[in-house]
Amino acid sequence: MLLTRECDYAIRILRALSGGGLVNVAEIAEKEDITTQITYKLARRLDKAGIIESHRGVNGGYQLAVPLNQLTMYDVFQAVDQKLLITECTGNHSSCSRNTKEQPCMVHKEFCRLQKLMVDELKSRSLLEVMNS
Repeated sequence: MLLTRECDYAIRILRALSGGGLVNVAEIAEKEDITTQITYKLARRLDKAGIIESHRGVNGGYQLAVPLNQLTMYDVFQAVDQKLLITECTGNHSSCSRNTKEQPCMVHKEFCRLQKLMVDELKSRSLLEVMNS
């Protein structure tokens, strides 16, 4: 499983917004060393997920819609990349010819265990805790 660069950048965007108030895309991009194009793209995804909210206009920008103490890395990663899988076979809708009811695949079982551990860890701390540690 690869936590994508977009997942990293999404956390950075929230860090840029953590001070409160409206922050425009250019300011976020400069502060967090992300291109404005990527910042805008990810901000739209975070906005659509209800994590941040956009305000249009000359003095517009983005601000947090949910406090950091109510968000986890898992929440953010799901908003950006809904396919957080160690391997394709750990997804709900994937099938594997090597993992059947008659002959279960022990590697698949281990991947599922690791997948659960990863998800549990991503959910275990708020972003506020992560950013203040």
